[in-house]
Amino acid sequence: MTGESQNARTEFDASKAGTWRTPAVVIGFGCLIAVIGYGPSRTLGFFLTPLSAANHWGRDVFAFALALQNLLWGIGQPLAGMIADRFGMLRVLCVGALLFAIGLVLMAYSTSALMLDFSAGILIGFGLAGSSFMIVLAAFGKLLPPHWRSHAFGLGTAAGSFGQFLYSPLAVLLIDTYGWQQTLVIFAVSMLAVLPLSLALAMPKTAATKQQQPAAITPGTPQSLRQALGEAFAQRSYVLLVLGFFTCGFQLQFITVHLPAYLVDRHLSASVGGWTIATIGLFNIVGSIMSGWLSSRMPKRYLLSIIYFVRAAAILAFIWFPTTPFTCLMFGATMGLMWLSTVPPTNGIIALLFGTRWLATLLGVAFFSHQVGGFLGVWLGGVVFDRTGSYNAVWWLAILFGLLSALINVPIVEKPVPRVAALPA
Repeated sequence: MTGESQNARTEFDASKAGTWRTPAVVIGFGCLIAVIGYGPSRTLGFFLTPLSAANHWGRDVFAFALALQNLLWGIGQPLAGMIADRFGMLRVLCVGALLFAIGLVLMAYSTSALMLDFSAGILIGFGLAGSSFMIVLAAFGKLLPPHWRSHAFGLGTAAGSFGQFLYSPLAVLLIDTYGWQQTLVIFAVSMLAVLPLSLALAMPKTAATKQQQPAAITPGTPQSLRQALGEAFAQRSYVLLVLGFFTCGFQLQFITVHLPAYLVDRHLSASVGGWTIATIGLFNIVGSIMSGWLSSRMPKRYLLSIIYFVRAAAILAFIWFPTTPFTCLMFGATMGLMWLSTVPPTNGIIALLFGTRWLATLLGVAFFSHQVGGFLGVWLGGVVFDRTGSYNAVWWLAILFGLLSALINVPIVEKPVPRVAALPA
C-alpha cells in the first residue's frame, strides 16, 4: 500500500499523531459554521413586515423572493455537493459565505421586486447551498470515522438550531435598536467568519476521491457521478426518503417565514414570534442530538415516521387551540424537538446505502426535494393569505403532508446497496 493511499484511508489516525485537525476540532469548527451559516437565514421572516411596508408591497412579493431562495437553495445544493465531492469543502464554503453576505447587503437596499428576487432569492439561495449545515454534515461524513458519524450529524444539526435560537431574538433586538436595514448588514458581516473556520473542513484531493464504500460492496473501478445518481434513483428506499424530505421543507419554511406575521395578525407582539422561533431553535438542539443518538440505536426509518407524525399532531393542536403566548411557546418547544431531527437519520440512511464517495451529492439531491417543499410552503403561504386573508389552507396541507411522510418512510430498507464489481476487459 502506498503512503498516499494509507493517508487517505487513515486520515484521523494521522491527526491523532499531532496535526491540529482532530475529530473534535473538525466537529467544533463545523458546528460554528453551522451556527453562523444557518442562523441568519432563519430570521428573514422578521423582515417581511418592515420591508413590505417600506416598499408598499403585498406579502406575496416578499414570499415569492424567499420561495425562490428556497428553490435555488435546493437546486444549488446538489451542485455544491458535486463540487465539494470533487474538489473538497473549502472552496464551496467560502464562495457560499460570500454570496450569502452580498445577498444580505443588497437585500437591505432593495427597492424593487426584481432586486429583492435577485438578492434575497438568487444570491442568498445559492449562498445557502454552499455555506449551510448540509455541506458541514457532508464534511463530517467524509472526514470522520464511521463510529463518529451519527453523533456528529446530530451535533452539526443541533448547531444550526442553536444559530436559529441565537439569531431570532437577536434579529428582533437589532431591528428595534438599529432598524431592519442595518440588521441585515450586520448579519452580512457576521457571515465572513465562515472563511477562516472552513479551513478545518478542507481535505486533500486524494481523500476526496477515496472515500469509504459500504461493506457489502465489492471493490471495483471508481464509481462515476452518473453511475452514483443512477444507482441511487434505482433504489426504492432512496426515492421514498427523498419524497418524505419534501414534507420537511414544506413545514419548516412555511413556519419560519410566515409564523411571525401569523402571530401579529392574531394581535400578539413581534417579540412573541421572535421567542417562538427561538424556542424552536433551542429545543431542536436537544431534538437533533437525541435524533443522532437514536439513529445509532433504532431503525432510522421508524424514527423518521415518528418525527413526521408528531409534527402533524403538533400543527393540528396549534391551529385548534386559542393562540396565546403560552400556546405559541408550547408549539415552538414541540416542533423544535422535531424540527431538524429528520436530518441525522436521513443522512445516516444515505451513507449506509451508498457509502461516502458521493455523499455530498446524494445529500444535495435529497435536499433539493426538501427545498421544493420549502418553495411551495413559502409561496403558497403568501398567495393563499393575499387571496383569502388566512393561512388555514396551508396549515392543513402541512398536516396532510406530515401524515403521508410518516407512512412512506416505513418501507425503507436500511442496508448497503450491493454493487457489482466492474469486470476487467
